[in-house]
Amino acid sequence: MNYEKYSIGQLAKKTACKVETVHYYEKIGLMPEPPRTEGGHRVYALPHVKRLNFIRRSRALGFRIEQIKELLKFIDEPNHYCGEVKAMAMQQASVVQEKIADLQRLQSALNEMIIQCSTGNKPVDDCPIVDALYTENVVGQG
Repeated sequence: MNYEKYSIGQLAKKTACKVETVHYYEKIGLMPEPPRTEGGHRVYALPHVKRLNFIRRSRALGFRIEQIKELLKFIDEPNHYCGEVKAMAMQQASVVQEKIADLQRLQSALNEMIIQCSTGNKPVDDCPIVDALYTENVVGQG
């Protein structure tokens, strides 16, 4: 198959990614080592663009590097099924839900501190928000 060829800079620009990130993904095995020109320059093609977009989108959804390696293994190796991907997505959705709950607790704690501060005219020494930040269990953690 004859694909349009890209330099690493073009690949990075096309995928809104930094060149250093492409190098890093190659180093840790997420991106395959691309073919090189006689002069030693990396040459990328559409499959590299697609894979890098897959990696970036997976990262945006909160998947860890090891999870992305597993997802890519499902793609790269035969005899894997959509159910395996679904299971990972369900697990990640659960992790995201836990993070949302944590953020809601943080928001509640901040709102409680704000309510305690009835006026912004008190000196900092008497500020309930500063006092709350000095105490433990501000966010319900020990």
